[in-house]
Amino acid sequence: MAPQNPNLDTIFAALADPTRRAILGMLLEDDMSVTDVAAPFEVSLAAISKHLAVLVAAGLIGQERRGRIIWCKLEPEGLRSASVWMQGFGQFEPVDLDDFERFLLTELEAAHPDPDEQP
Repeated sequence: MAPQNPNLDTIFAALADPTRRAILGMLLEDDMSVTDVAAPFEVSLAAISKHLAVLVAAGLIGQERRGRIIWCKLEPEGLRSASVWMQGFGQFEPVDLDDFERFLLTELEAAHPDPDEQP
């Protein structure tokens, strides 16, 4: 299970990797099995599992075993401590998860452009 109060270093380290940000963007849509999360990436299932473990440790996603399948789901509250910390500087607005979703989708599209799209 995800820790209750992961520290900021863990959260920001998890968000620093583009693959993990892409995974978060995918999980904004719906819960996904580990194999479905891994499908769009050209890395091994073991590598994706390591990325997922980092996201779980940061409290950004949760995992649940349903039968033989492990499901991943976004934990939106995982960003709360990072948001509170940034608000302490007075120049940041509260994290709007709709804006965050748009940001992640943009990052995902930039990292994995649609090969069927014509320039």
